[in-house]
Amino acid sequence: MSTFWKKLLKLLFSQKTTIIFLLLLQIIFLMLMLVGMIEYSAWIYYLFTAIGLGLAIYICNQDENPAYKLAWVIPLLAIPLFATVAYFILSNQYSTKRARQAHMEICRRTMPLLKQSKRVLNDLRTENKNVYSLAKYLHDFGGYPTCANSTVRYFCDGMEKFTAMVSELKKAKSFIFMEYFIVDQGEMWDGIEKILVEKAAEGVDVRLMYDGMGSQSLLPLHYDRKLREKGIKCHVFNPFRPLLSSIQNNRDHRKICVVDGNVAFTGGINLADEYINRKMRFGYWKDTAVMVGGDAVWNFTMMFLQMWEVVDGTGNDYDLYRPTDTSAQQGAKGYICPYGDSPLDTENVGEMVYLDIINNANDYLYITTPYLIPNNELVTALEYAAKKGVDVRIITPGIPDKWFCRSIAWSYYRDLLELGVKIYEFNGFIHAKNFVSDDDTAVVGTINLDYRSLYLHFECATYMYGTGCEKIVRQDFWDTLKQSKEITLLDCDKRSLFSCAVSAVLRMFAPLL
Repeated sequence: MSTFWKKLLKLLFSQKTTIIFLLLLQIIFLMLMLVGMIEYSAWIYYLFTAIGLGLAIYICNQDENPAYKLAWVIPLLAIPLFATVAYFILSNQYSTKRARQAHMEICRRTMPLLKQSKRVLNDLRTENKNVYSLAKYLHDFGGYPTCANSTVRYFCDGMEKFTAMVSELKKAKSFIFMEYFIVDQGEMWDGIEKILVEKAAEGVDVRLMYDGMGSQSLLPLHYDRKLREKGIKCHVFNPFRPLLSSIQNNRDHRKICVVDGNVAFTGGINLADEYINRKMRFGYWKDTAVMVGGDAVWNFTMMFLQMWEVVDGTGNDYDLYRPTDTSAQQGAKGYICPYGDSPLDTENVGEMVYLDIINNANDYLYITTPYLIPNNELVTALEYAAKKGVDVRIITPGIPDKWFCRSIAWSYYRDLLELGVKIYEFNGFIHAKNFVSDDDTAVVGTINLDYRSLYLHFECATYMYGTGCEKIVRQDFWDTLKQSKEITLLDCDKRSLFSCAVSAVLRMFAPLL
């Protein structure tokens, strides 16, 4: 199947296409009903209205984010024919039930392997009680310990990270684990694939997992089989199946590479040429990543193995993959906590870490994100930070990859600007997901400021405190700021009435897009 047909198939069966089709169906039905061309049309409409009302009551009583509830309740009451059908289709997550049960059981069973060091907690309690409290939360409710004896290196662009990752992959002696949302053939992936094939031939345990929706339109049919024939153990997470998995919300948005349990990479950078600017899609592609060494790598190793066990169906002897190289620990300072966030539990770890950083910032808070679609909790926290005198700045893309995401972001610009937050748009596309505050706290990972990342996707990130890397993240923010345009209230006033109306409507449905 050609790339064109795969992209067309993905578009036809995408969630956005389903919503548009059903909305058009509602409009056509109403028109036919008005001219009396559908027999018993009134009774059909009354039936769907009653069903919509019942669903609205049901949704209001669920333990869901209020924005998600509102995004469903309004259309269920206003356009019930479209909304009731859409709800039954788009909320039909039956294929995730097995994964949910398996993932929760595996995490429960392997929790004893992710022990929090009491010494680290005691040191944190003395140094910074706020960070101590966050460390307790991340372990007790997220499942990930905060580690000392660990190093972190920051990469301010894709090529810098790619070069370092290739160097580490070539050193692999025992195993290579890779988990990515997007894999696409080109200079970046072809170079990595060559190394993986060579390492597999040497007896290295090479495993690759990529998302079925993120990569399905980019790779040849049954690409995973071809990689397995070359000695690479490969799985597709939630493979694309029209009308089934294509409408599944839970995607594997993580970017993880672990080499021999001693170094690990994460950040916004996928395995495709636009991430190293070998392919120009939306101007210059600005992205970031980190390389972790020492004890903290174990968190990423466990993250990968837990997910691998879900898709592979077989267990692992986890202790075989612990860190062996202690050289990275020499001279290490500060604390690092790589953590994951799963949509299959009730804990929104990614959101909670962001809220903690916002609420505890004293001097400054700098954020880079490709999608600025914050919920009410995040907006309120940003408002509080700005009102207490924190210098809050956010950089978003000037050239978006999704026009509707930028349109929704603009609907938040005025609100945030009036609260005292400074907004900038980068002269290109910024895909980095960074938080940095007060020269001692930072997060670099895969978690966007939108509903999908915060609630629906598998995500991961690295929290760091007092490592020294935080100042480098801050400097990169200022360097990026020089290539960005500040957005003002005057810019908001210049928008047309139509653009504002489109933004307002899209903002209401943002959790469903």
